[in-house]
Amino acid sequence: MQASDDDLTRTLRSGSRVTAHTTRLGGRDVSAQVQSWQLERSYSTDLPDAMRAFSGSSAAQLQLQVSGTGDTSAPALYSPWAPRSTGDAARPGQSVVHRYGTDGGVLPAFRGTLRNRSAASGTDSVQLTALDGAERLRGPADLPKPYAGFYWRRPVATATWCVDELLRQAGLHSCPPPRHPEFDPASPLTVVYASLHGGFAATYGQPEVVPDPRHYGWSRDGAPHEMALVPHAAAPDTNALTATWFPRSRVTVPGSRLFAEAWVNNAVGFGSTVALELDLNRTGTETGRLRIAVDFSTGQVFMHSGTREGSGWYYSWGVSALKEKRGVWHIGGLFDTVSAGTSVLPTVQPFLTGPDGKHYPCGPATFTDATAAQPAAELYQLRLVTQLATESVQLSTGLPAAPTATEFAQTGAWAKEVRLDDAILPLHAIPRVSGSQWEVLTQIARASMSTAEFDERGVFHWRNYTRFAKPPTAPDLTLTSVRDIAALTVTEEIDACRNYCVQPYKDWSSVKVTSGTTYHDTVVREIPGNASVTLKYVLADEEFDIGPPNVDDDQSVAPGFSVRFAAANAAGATAVKGAVDILARREEGCLVLRLTNRTARRLYTVDEDGRPSVHIQTLKPSTEPVERQATSWVPGSTSERYYGRQEYCAEAGDWVQDYRAAQDLADAMRAAGQYPVPVLGDVEVLYDPAIQLGDVVRVVDTSGAALDTLAWVVGIKTAATAAGTVQQTLTLRGTRTNGVPADTGLTPDTPSDREPLPAGATYAVVAAAHPTLADLTATGSTWRQIKESGL
Repeated sequence: MQASDDDLTRTLRSGSRVTAHTTRLGGRDVSAQVQSWQLERSYSTDLPDAMRAFSGSSAAQLQLQVSGTGDTSAPALYSPWAPRSTGDAARPGQSVVHRYGTDGGVLPAFRGTLRNRSAASGTDSVQLTALDGAERLRGPADLPKPYAGFYWRRPVATATWCVDELLRQAGLHSCPPPRHPEFDPASPLTVVYASLHGGFAATYGQPEVVPDPRHYGWSRDGAPHEMALVPHAAAPDTNALTATWFPRSRVTVPGSRLFAEAWVNNAVGFGSTVALELDLNRTGTETGRLRIAVDFSTGQVFMHSGTREGSGWYYSWGVSALKEKRGVWHIGGLFDTVSAGTSVLPTVQPFLTGPDGKHYPCGPATFTDATAAQPAAELYQLRLVTQLATESVQLSTGLPAAPTATEFAQTGAWAKEVRLDDAILPLHAIPRVSGSQWEVLTQIARASMSTAEFDERGVFHWRNYTRFAKPPTAPDLTLTSVRDIAALTVTEEIDACRNYCVQPYKDWSSVKVTSGTTYHDTVVREIPGNASVTLKYVLADEEFDIGPPNVDDDQSVAPGFSVRFAAANAAGATAVKGAVDILARREEGCLVLRLTNRTARRLYTVDEDGRPSVHIQTLKPSTEPVERQATSWVPGSTSERYYGRQEYCAEAGDWVQDYRAAQDLADAMRAAGQYPVPVLGDVEVLYDPAIQLGDVVRVVDTSGAALDTLAWVVGIKTAATAAGTVQQTLTLRGTRTNGVPADTGLTPDTPSDREPLPAGATYAVVAAAHPTLADLTATGSTWRQIKESGL
């Protein structure tokens, strides 16, 4: 139920309904011009109608009939050919906000955009149709295809993560979004962004090391924003949980300002530390490292520069609030490696915001010890090492300066418009998708028995089947035939009974990584100073994403995906490191590489032998996953005894990839359908603007159906066809059946008539009537005629 103030609550309880509404088109109030309106919300599902495990999406639709004003008719104001000064208020794509209620107040009812308008000449009426936030999700669906899941044979994402990612693409956020999503050589760029909302898959970047699922979980309780990675325990050989990502662009050091950040809750986890580490690919086999670590138990922040092998130097800052304040912290670290030379002593600065929203400034510090120097290198990967609940990890580069406190908090840059449910359906490989974002969301909802909807305020809600797993015990609202119910129809059908449920799933446990297409560039590419060169290579649909190539040098060569740069297009030319930013992205069936020269001299993609040096090795699954089935069935159950065996097999798809998840879905389907649950349709009720989809109402009917039961609201239709009159009709699904059939005083007939058929004539009777075979033949009768004649 929507929350309402005291005046509206009092009005609703009194039973008085003096209706009111407000309507805005393009921010302009047109309430006085609305002649009639109709709003409808309902869940769509491909399951039997009366099954309790409903699923699918709900897109609310608002229909308005608007009149003109003054001496000007509605078509003259709002038709497609009306002047833009007035017609744009009703153009397709224009914003619509509708609120309704009583004289005690109005509540949000609809927020969306207009889809069409129809103006009939000679009348004073324009028909408008609007759709809620689902209209914002008409862009093409696009999900990453990381290989790390089947490489490690561990889940890399969940269906919930995919939902969150599709919403983020449409500009709907559940946590702070990427700071700099668009690539522009002259602007900052977010090179890694991992929400950790049910998966290690990344919006930008590529997961590389995926931890064992026994050591972590996904939790909404205590999450900084919506959902967090919560370590349960460290791997046996470490003291923290570790995950890594390749960046989408291998930026160069020296030359970059790198900003790493994450949100953590120091009250959730098994320890007190969290660290973000930047690995740098130097010449040879040594790996450079830049690191920020926070220890909440001691109240210290550490920033290190050196190597992964152990050399280097660090600075520390003491912040007493770190150990005193429990809750959500935003941590960040700036690594300034801007330098004109071939080596740099970085300047580092931590950033901290506490649970109370207070920013704790820490001054910058520049390393002076030679072991902290970073020679020419490229960014290799971002590493998260955590003992605490962590969310929204990102790494940005190219910042012009250290962020201000407002910039660090991303104040005003986003609004939370998404609410998720617990993560379900672990995925070893993210399925291929096509169509719009809304179409894919609907597909996932049906596959996972979940619901997707925008509420009256325009906030998206994703709810799992677990929402309906346990029958509620208390209603949000009580409806009685004495006061609230004007009409009611109750139906029950055997098609709603499902006691043998099958859930297919794709088993990835035996799938490994194998090589896909190998490309060896046939041309040495020239990259002018301070310029970019873009290369494209065709990728097959079954080939998975790969990160930017590693940069070879004369001491070490990376196998597979790599490139070597030199200052001359000649054999034997010395390799150049730390000079070219390499961006990789998948775009329209191609792998796109953008090579940006950060120096003033010309560079060439040439190997030691003078041949083209761009080598690309794509990856793909070694085989297709095996389709298996999980079945939920109780032999000889009471349901089967009364209703027979009723089978339901869910549609096979790619979204269920785990036996446990498949079994849970099958069990939920059987629990929902082992007895047919009644549907209460055409329930005309006393208008109540606070009712929402998914509410639980108590229906008390003493005038007709004689029932007293709890039911879920799965459809709402509200309409005002004349001033001051509003009709509201609900569709309800019972939360339980009326108990197990008893058949008291009944002896149901058997499926077939068990009485013996008439015996017909015996052999003796036939022989007496026809003593010889000739006599029998002379009659010309068939055996059936003789047998049934009764002779």
